[in-house]
Amino acid sequence: QVQLVESGGGLVQPGGSLRLSCAASGFNFDIYPMRWYRQAPGQGREWVARIGVGLDTDYVRSVRGRFTISRDNANDTVTLQMNSLKSEDTAVYYCYLESGSGHWGQGTQVTVSP
Repeated sequence: QVQLVESGGGLVQPGGSLRLSCAASGFNFDIYPMRWYRQAPGQGREWVARIGVGLDTDYVRSVRGRFTISRDNANDTVTLQMNSLKSEDTAVYYCYLESGSGHWGQGTQVTVSP
């Protein structure tokens, strides 16, 4: 059974940093791309970053240069390092397994506020 468990969210001031982690289990982690999404209050879910099996990465324009996605295939973990955080980064952040049907984690709250 696929499980994705996010951690690392919290409250941070503008300009600060957070590191989100997603612990994966129940599937062969090495062979699937992974993504991070986010959902701000009152808005739809937005794709944030993707990492392929070959460690190729891509980002939504608004976070490019500030966020870095990485994966540790030995520990079945995908990480999102978020620097220079802005108030508009406030959202619930979700880990997503890019398989045929897709799987979501439960999300972790990130709040950027003075």
